[in-house]
Amino acid sequence: MKKLITLLSAFTLALVITSCGGNETKQNIEAPAGMLALDLSKYGKQFSIFVPDTTASKLEVTEQSWGALEIKVGKTFQLSITEDPGDIELRKSDIKSNDVNIFKSFVVEEPLTIMWESEITKPEYHFYSIQKVGANTYVFEDIVPADGTPLSKEAVQKMLDSAKKIVEKQKPDA
Repeated sequence: MKKLITLLSAFTLALVITSCGGNETKQNIEAPAGMLALDLSKYGKQFSIFVPDTTASKLEVTEQSWGALEIKVGKTFQLSITEDPGDIELRKSDIKSNDVNIFKSFVVEEPLTIMWESEITKPEYHFYSIQKVGANTYVFEDIVPADGTPLSKEAVQKMLDSAKKIVEKQKPDA
């Protein structure tokens, strides 16, 4: 019994010592209820974004050949991130002049973020948001699902909230 306690103590001490070492700064990111923080650093993005809890739906992260990073969780969270300076006025102009997906109104209209209602055969919602992280600028926008079914206003609002609440990855202290 004494040997077991000594062995367990040595193992615990080794764990404590190894977990305290290193220069990497760990971020303790508190996600909103029902969400989790997804670290995008392995995709070249120095931030984390909140995505729906993946216990009920599969998480898919895809790097597209044109440079977009697409994040999908189930059928109601489908987000695209592109490193791009963006142009909110040009996007507004494109939205208003679309002859197929007819613009109805802006639900959110801020200097770097818009969410709007439009309609082809039934109402649908979309968003476009420009976010700066460090020296880089990214455009976040919804992805129209492959089956063409429009996302609800609530689903689009959840993606917009995630885009606006990205958490920049802290650099380790030198």
